[in-house]
Amino acid sequence: MIGRLNHVAIAVPDLEAAAAQYRGTLGARVGAPQDEPDHGVRVVFIELPNTKIELLYPLGADSPIAGFLERNPAGGIHHICYEVADIGAARAQLVASGARVLGTGEAKIGAHGNPVLFLHPKDFNGCLIELEQVPAGEG
Repeated sequence: MIGRLNHVAIAVPDLEAAAAQYRGTLGARVGAPQDEPDHGVRVVFIELPNTKIELLYPLGADSPIAGFLERNPAGGIHHICYEVADIGAARAQLVASGARVLGTGEAKIGAHGNPVLFLHPKDFNGCLIELEQVPAGEG
Protein backbone atom coordinates (compact mmCIF):
# COMPACT_ATOMS: atom_id res chain seq x y z
CA MET A 1 0.00 0.00 0.00
CA ILE A 2 2.67 2.56 0.96
CA GLY A 3 4.98 3.94 -1.65
CA ARG A 4 7.97 6.20 -1.47
CA LEU A 5 9.08 8.08 1.59
CA ASN A 6 7.76 11.58 0.91
CA HIS A 7 9.35 13.42 3.83
CA VAL A 8 10.60 13.32 7.39
CA ALA A 9 9.12 16.11 9.53
CA ILE A 10 11.18 17.76 12.26
CA ALA A 11 9.63 20.11 14.81
CA VAL A 12 11.96 23.04 15.49
CA PRO A 13 11.93 25.78 18.13
CA ASP A 14 13.36 28.38 15.68
CA LEU A 15 12.31 27.94 12.06
CA GLU A 16 14.61 30.61 10.61
CA ALA A 17 17.68 29.24 12.43
CA ALA A 18 16.90 25.67 11.37
CA ALA A 19 16.39 26.70 7.72
CA ALA A 20 19.64 28.69 7.80
CA GLN A 21 21.49 25.67 9.22
CA TYR A 22 20.26 23.40 6.43
CA ARG A 23 21.03 26.07 3.81
CA GLY A 24 24.42 27.21 5.12
CA THR A 25 25.92 24.32 7.08
CA LEU A 26 24.53 21.45 5.03
CA GLY A 27 24.29 23.22 1.66
CA ALA A 28 20.70 22.13 1.06
CA ARG A 29 18.08 23.72 -1.16
CA VAL A 30 15.62 25.36 1.24
CA GLY A 31 12.12 26.46 0.27
CA ALA A 32 10.23 29.51 1.49
CA PRO A 33 8.20 29.31 4.70
CA GLN A 34 4.51 28.61 4.20
CA ASP A 35 1.68 28.78 6.70
CA GLU A 36 -0.68 25.81 6.94
CA PRO A 37 -3.43 27.11 9.26
CA ASP A 38 -5.57 23.97 8.88
CA HIS A 39 -2.72 22.03 10.49
CA GLY A 40 -1.57 24.77 12.87
CA VAL A 41 1.97 24.95 11.48
CA ARG A 42 4.40 27.00 9.45
CA VAL A 43 6.57 24.74 7.29
CA VAL A 44 9.78 24.93 5.32
CA PHE A 45 10.70 22.12 2.94
CA ILE A 46 14.29 21.06 2.41
CA GLU A 47 14.68 19.43 -1.02
CA LEU A 48 16.96 16.41 -1.15
CA PRO A 49 17.70 14.23 -4.19
CA ASN A 50 15.67 11.30 -2.82
CA THR A 51 13.12 12.88 -0.44
CA LYS A 52 12.34 16.02 1.58
CA ILE A 53 12.78 17.24 5.14
CA GLU A 54 9.85 19.25 6.48
CA LEU A 55 10.70 21.72 9.23
CA LEU A 56 7.64 22.41 11.43
CA TYR A 57 7.00 25.42 13.63
CA PRO A 58 3.77 26.08 15.57
CA LEU A 59 1.20 28.63 14.42
CA GLY A 60 -0.18 29.51 17.83
CA ALA A 61 -0.33 27.96 21.28
CA ASP A 62 -2.91 25.28 20.38
CA SER A 63 -0.83 23.89 17.51
CA PRO A 64 0.06 20.22 17.97
CA ILE A 65 3.65 21.28 17.33
CA ALA A 66 3.55 23.68 20.31
CA GLY A 67 2.70 20.73 22.55
CA PHE A 68 5.43 18.63 20.97
CA LEU A 69 8.00 21.39 21.58
CA GLU A 70 6.89 21.74 25.21
CA ARG A 71 7.82 18.08 25.72
CA ASN A 72 10.89 18.32 23.44
CA PRO A 73 12.26 21.88 23.75
CA ALA A 74 15.19 21.26 21.40
CA GLY A 75 12.84 19.88 18.73
CA GLY A 76 13.01 16.48 17.11
CA ILE A 77 11.50 14.14 14.56
CA HIS A 78 7.73 14.59 14.63
CA HIS A 79 6.50 12.22 11.88
CA ILE A 80 7.33 10.41 8.68
CA CYS A 81 5.24 10.65 5.54
CA TYR A 82 4.66 7.90 3.00
CA GLU A 83 3.04 8.28 -0.37
CA VAL A 84 -0.10 6.35 -1.35
CA ALA A 85 -1.91 6.18 -4.68
CA ASP A 86 -5.44 6.33 -3.21
CA ILE A 87 -5.89 7.76 0.26
CA GLY A 88 -9.50 6.57 0.54
CA ALA A 89 -8.55 2.98 -0.24
CA ALA A 90 -5.57 3.21 2.11
CA ARG A 91 -7.80 4.53 4.92
CA ALA A 92 -10.34 1.74 4.39
CA GLN A 93 -7.62 -0.93 4.47
CA LEU A 94 -6.01 0.56 7.58
CA VAL A 95 -9.27 0.92 9.51
CA ALA A 96 -10.24 -2.65 8.56
CA SER A 97 -6.94 -3.84 10.01
CA GLY A 98 -7.51 -1.95 13.28
CA ALA A 99 -5.33 1.11 12.74
CA ARG A 100 -6.60 4.43 14.09
CA VAL A 101 -6.81 7.48 11.86
CA LEU A 102 -6.39 10.71 13.81
CA GLY A 103 -8.81 13.65 13.74
CA THR A 104 -12.13 13.12 12.02
CA GLY A 105 -10.74 10.28 9.94
CA GLU A 106 -11.24 12.34 6.79
CA ALA A 107 -8.33 13.51 4.68
CA LYS A 108 -7.27 17.16 4.81
CA ILE A 109 -5.28 19.02 2.21
CA GLY A 110 -1.61 19.09 3.20
CA ALA A 111 1.29 21.43 2.46
CA HIS A 112 1.81 19.98 -1.04
CA GLY A 113 -1.85 20.52 -1.97
CA ASN A 114 -2.61 16.78 -1.76
CA PRO A 115 -4.92 14.88 0.63
CA VAL A 116 -3.24 13.65 3.82
CA LEU A 117 -4.14 11.51 6.86
CA PHE A 118 -2.31 10.87 10.11
CA LEU A 119 -2.18 7.48 11.84
CA HIS A 120 -1.99 7.02 15.59
CA PRO A 121 1.61 6.50 16.75
CA LYS A 122 0.58 3.81 19.25
CA ASP A 123 -0.45 1.66 16.28
CA PHE A 124 2.94 2.09 14.54
CA ASN A 125 5.73 1.47 17.07
CA GLY A 126 5.49 4.94 18.58
CA CYS A 127 5.87 6.74 15.25
CA LEU A 128 3.31 9.23 13.94
CA ILE A 129 2.67 8.32 10.30
CA GLU A 130 1.34 10.69 7.66
CA LEU A 131 -0.02 9.30 4.39
CA GLU A 132 -0.14 11.62 1.40
CA GLN A 133 -1.99 10.83 -1.79
CA VAL A 134 0.36 11.65 -4.64
CA PRO A 135 -0.83 11.57 -8.25
CA ALA A 136 0.99 9.11 -10.48
CA GLY A 137 4.24 10.57 -11.78
CA GLU A 138 4.65 13.05 -8.90
CA GLY A 139 6.58 12.75 -5.69
